[in-house]
Amino acid sequence: MTSGDPEIPEGQPRMGEAALLGLCPRCGGRTLFGGLTRFADHCRTCSLDFSKFNVGDGPAAFLILIIGALIVGLAMWLQLSYEPPVWVHVLLWVPLTTALVIFGLRAAKAALVFAEYRNHAGEAGRKP
Repeated sequence: MTSGDPEIPEGQPRMGEAALLGLCPRCGGRTLFGGLTRFADHCRTCSLDFSKFNVGDGPAAFLILIIGALIVGLAMWLQLSYEPPVWVHVLLWVPLTTALVIFGLRAAKAALVFAEYRNHAGEAGRKP
């Protein structure tokens, strides 16, 4: 896989690819996630240890605020424009919110791991 960017070493994916597809930041294999939003312990291809990356709860907090505001705005618009029954709101917004949060969380967590790997980030006081 060639990135075409002189600052990205050969074989490593770009951030957008890594975030959307859950790619390992070192080798580009689809091995970052071991569950729906849980990281794998290590890359099955290149053995990169994913446990050393500390993403934390930052992506979840931003997603809750952003997606929550978006869904509430859309639900209010729908209610004021068409006045559908409550079951329509439940049928629309519950699955949409769930899907947006899960896939948004995967992409945000993968992007942060990618950025930590690319910038050699770590905890303060710890040698890389």
